[in-house]
Amino acid sequence: MNKETSFLDRWLSLIGWAVALGAAIFALYLWQSSIVPNRVAAQTISPSPTPLRKPTAQPALLDLPPLVGQNSGHSISRRPNPYTIIPNRPRTEIVLYTVQSGDSVFGIAETFGIKPETVLWANYELLNDNPDFLEPGMELNIPPVDGVYYQWQEGDTLEGVATQFDASVEDILSYSGNSLDLANPEIPPGSMVMIPGGQREFRQWLIPTIARGSAGVNTVALGPGACTGSYEGAYGSGAFIWPISQRYVSGNDYWSGHLALDLAAGMGEPVMAADAGVVVFSGWAVGGYGNMVLIDHGNGYQTLYAHMSGVARPCGASVGPGTVIGYAGSTGNSTGAHLHFEVRLNGGFINPWFVLPPP
Repeated sequence: MNKETSFLDRWLSLIGWAVALGAAIFALYLWQSSIVPNRVAAQTISPSPTPLRKPTAQPALLDLPPLVGQNSGHSISRRPNPYTIIPNRPRTEIVLYTVQSGDSVFGIAETFGIKPETVLWANYELLNDNPDFLEPGMELNIPPVDGVYYQWQEGDTLEGVATQFDASVEDILSYSGNSLDLANPEIPPGSMVMIPGGQREFRQWLIPTIARGSAGVNTVALGPGACTGSYEGAYGSGAFIWPISQRYVSGNDYWSGHLALDLAAGMGEPVMAADAGVVVFSGWAVGGYGNMVLIDHGNGYQTLYAHMSGVARPCGASVGPGTVIGYAGSTGNSTGAHLHFEVRLNGGFINPWFVLPPP
């Protein structure tokens, strides 16, 4: 081998090594370029360093930082609800309610979201339009909407019944609870039909106004507590006080079917005259009032106090405001101790809230 051949071989060998080294450096550069962005992305997702894990058969899960407030009492949580949310649908059927001790027509109506007169009109056979006839154990019809729950009579027509109760034929037909065939709305006599929005006059039985100068009051019609004499005595000022120490309604409020307030009272609690006047009724009264006192104030006003356990002033007695005239109870038609308090002016009824001082 001559010198020129030996020199050429050495240069080719050096060039080969240089090419191999360059290829290795380029491969290392490509590998670093692909791994570094992945590390940056992982750091962006989780700022907290994650310890290295040994490779497993399953893909490694990325540890995320805890939520703000987790395990500190400030996190927002939601209980799982396995039930489907269904919108409330209006009731269409009549429900039966058993009267409990302490119930009132007004309170029952408020519980079921209807007017108290609707309860009376749906239970005329039991209550005879008198909320004081309510007794524990009674089973009442509770309509789903305000109106009249009516038993269809022989010869009734939709037009006639609608006129009778100041309602519309369309409302009776379209009310789903009546289940009427719109093409042929035949209603058999004896069927119970809801008259939505219907109304009628109340059939009320009340102790009449008794003037202090009256004589010959019928004790059979009104009860043995009716006073038969002609009296004279104290006159009222027209400024009323509360007849009982507790100053809130515990049963029926004043409304068209109950022309009085049922005031909260404990059994045996003293009942006081709301203003000066003369006692013109003292004792037992018919019509569900129980033991009752009626005072004529001599200025057009009269006040009535009923359901008392006993009376404390006789017929003809003059009383002043605050005089004890009896004791609270639950006599007559009553579901619990309270005071039935009426105010009348010139023979008509007025809302006691209009004359009583603020509670």
